[in-house]
Amino acid sequence: MVLRHGSFFLSKNLLRIKSNNEFSKSIRHFVRQNPPVPKLTPDEVTKILRTNEFTKEFEDNFTVKSYDTNQLASNNPIEDMRSEARCKITNDFLLGIFDGHGGNACSQVVSKRLLYYIAACLLPKSTLQNVVETQKSPMEVKNNLLETFNDIPKFVSELEKLYNKSYLTFIKELAKSNKSDLEVEVAFEHAFLHLDQDLSTEAFEKLERKELARTLSVAMSGSVAIVARIDGRDLHVANVGDCQAVLGVHSENEGWSALPMSIEHNVDNREEVDRILSEHPESEKNTVIKMERLLGQLAPLRALGDFRYKWSRDIMNKIIVPYFGETAVPPNYHTPPYLTARPQTTYHKLTPKDKFLILASDGLWDLMTPLEAVQLVGEHMTSKVAMNPLSMPFDDMKLSEINNLLIQRKESLKKKPLDDNAATHLLRNALGGTEYGIDNLRLSKFLTLPNEVVRIFRDDITITVVYFNSEILQNYT
Repeated sequence: MVLRHGSFFLSKNLLRIKSNNEFSKSIRHFVRQNPPVPKLTPDEVTKILRTNEFTKEFEDNFTVKSYDTNQLASNNPIEDMRSEARCKITNDFLLGIFDGHGGNACSQVVSKRLLYYIAACLLPKSTLQNVVETQKSPMEVKNNLLETFNDIPKFVSELEKLYNKSYLTFIKELAKSNKSDLEVEVAFEHAFLHLDQDLSTEAFEKLERKELARTLSVAMSGSVAIVARIDGRDLHVANVGDCQAVLGVHSENEGWSALPMSIEHNVDNREEVDRILSEHPESEKNTVIKMERLLGQLAPLRALGDFRYKWSRDIMNKIIVPYFGETAVPPNYHTPPYLTARPQTTYHKLTPKDKFLILASDGLWDLMTPLEAVQLVGEHMTSKVAMNPLSMPFDDMKLSEINNLLIQRKESLKKKPLDDNAATHLLRNALGGTEYGIDNLRLSKFLTLPNEVVRIFRDDITITVVYFNSEILQNYT
């Protein structure tokens, strides 16, 4: 769903409030029923928007030059997660965004585990065998596979032991298998599906009651996911659900354009709906997709976790119902599984025209079109370049060429953004952007919405903007 400037997200994918006046009326009505909320100053708005921002820069010999990321919560606690890493052995980059539902348990676990599964699947078989044979512990294996960035949350020790045990079993089986080296698309699929299977198996491990409750909560909640892998000129994006990736492409003649790098798995995707219907009897034609949701309940049509749409009816009755009650079983639950964690992978060979990749949860795309996001990041990138010391691209430039360069620089400086971080720039414009610039009053309203209503007007938003090194890409051509 796309909302343009002046529109507001209301009750996800169902309703819109289409003018600032209507938005203000809605807020005023709520305020009349509740204590007034103080207006934020511009500095207070900026402090909130920058709370979770992070920037990482890399050496000049990598295709990835840098990335910016940021998050803004709507749910409490936030259900969106993110992770980024460099594969130490192959120098691939992996960047992911994970949008949870039914709580943040599944998205948090998947965000901290999936990149390791993908990294193992992408290794040549001989290299993986060597890693397994030479390392002494799961943590040693993981530390030698990935360098993660800004990876702050930690698992409780009992769950970390369980997850490390599952991972070590996974890579040993992978190293011993008779399969040849996996193609990237197959590697993504194997990693997603095997982690999903581990989440299912772990839910029934013989654990203390407290840990069992945690593994069950991971399995019963769910998460959509999108992961980009960048290896030289090769860009692969794998996703399940409705997070999106968009490539920012720049041409001297045509300006900025947005190239979609993912396929949403929801009812707007007719092929996806047909796929699900084809997997179940004709008698369920009117119940598998109902009210634009899977079994009338779940909006994404692919996800990790969410085993209440995957486990057999026997498991649901014997194990899940005693814990969670009869309502844990969805209506019209006859021929599971109804849901898959199998990703779709999109491939693109990068060129010097490809300037950056935007990965974001649907909280951003509910408020902004892909082209709007690309144009905003493009302008942000250009204005940041203009802030650098002036240097002549050629030694023998004519006075007219120097004059044109100075004019372009002056125009770019007029658009100087408030935020150095491009993800923060997108957040500011998504919540406060209008045809006339940033509306600080609107931003203040969005950021001070009480917990009781904030989810009505906006979702959690997580954004990662990955910048490519044009000089490195030029050398490939």
